[in-house]
Amino acid sequence: MEPKTDTRRWRLPAEWEPQWGVQLTWPHAQTDWAPMLDEITATYHEIAREIAKREELLIVAPEEPNSSLFTFHSSLFTSNDTWARDHGFITLTDDEGHHRLLDFCFNGWGEKFPAELDNAINRRLYDEGLPPLSPSDSPPRAGGQSGEYVDCLDFVLEGGSIESDGRGTVFTTTGCLLAPHRNQPLTKAQIEERLKRELHAERILWIDHGNLTGDDTDGHIDTLVRICPDDTLLYMGCDNPEDEQYAELRLMEEQLKTFRTIDGRPYRLKKLPMPRPIYDGDDRLPATYANFLVINGAVLCPTYAQPDLDAEALRIIGEAFPDREIVDIDCRSIIKQHGSLHCCTMQFPQK
Repeated sequence: MEPKTDTRRWRLPAEWEPQWGVQLTWPHAQTDWAPMLDEITATYHEIAREIAKREELLIVAPEEPNSSLFTFHSSLFTSNDTWARDHGFITLTDDEGHHRLLDFCFNGWGEKFPAELDNAINRRLYDEGLPPLSPSDSPPRAGGQSGEYVDCLDFVLEGGSIESDGRGTVFTTTGCLLAPHRNQPLTKAQIEERLKRELHAERILWIDHGNLTGDDTDGHIDTLVRICPDDTLLYMGCDNPEDEQYAELRLMEEQLKTFRTIDGRPYRLKKLPMPRPIYDGDDRLPATYANFLVINGAVLCPTYAQPDLDAEALRIIGEAFPDREIVDIDCRSIIKQHGSLHCCTMQFPQK
């Protein structure tokens, strides 16, 4: 008998489309957060409260967080770290509301850090039975209807390295996708073909410049450029020629001006300010306003106790999302481990 052909029209939704909920992988004493566990836990509580006001919240942790301030689903197992954006499912949907849960390999951003526990989270979540993401999902699981699980573990891909407009265009960076210890010996053309196939994308737009000092990811796009409604790109800019990031970010800006939408029009470009340098000892931390999270009815935005620049960034993000509440989250704790708000989270689309 011939195998049944899957005729569903899968796609990678844009982040601003309706969501079922968001995953947080909670800080604990066996992670690098141990020396500042109280500080980072307070930040995670703030993020969790804002998410839980508006949609479901899934927390992965060795034990349930001690909180009566928000409701959440919990999955109790340990992790190497807490960057759900990069070890979480990348979720496709179809026109009928089904979900395809893509489980790519997470190898600690090119084998820089231990990742075996994080890389096992998705499989364990699915086997445990995720809460129902949609009434249309199949097959049914013990704990709910989780959609279709797809093992992509022969390919390294982190959620922070891609952005989707929901209409067939996926953005990424050559700095990350072509970095050592990810998918060698695949060529750029072979990686692009794999991205198109797995993500059901029509085209890949590669950004060739930009990498924030202190960033361990080799240039994740969610620290640099974000796609927003109405073909708008919010991107990190730098107006100080003395800044070590100035030249690369100017080259990135010039490249973005050459990009065209799938129907041939220029993108609307909005430049975000560069936070003034923040240091941990001698190390500059990768503070960025591009690392915001879009959820149902709101955008959670990182701030860094720089009132003038924080306010400017919030204003610009608000212009890109005029129909959503703009909520600021102080992320000075998160950047001490070289990430920010978006890096901590992974959304599950509703449809």
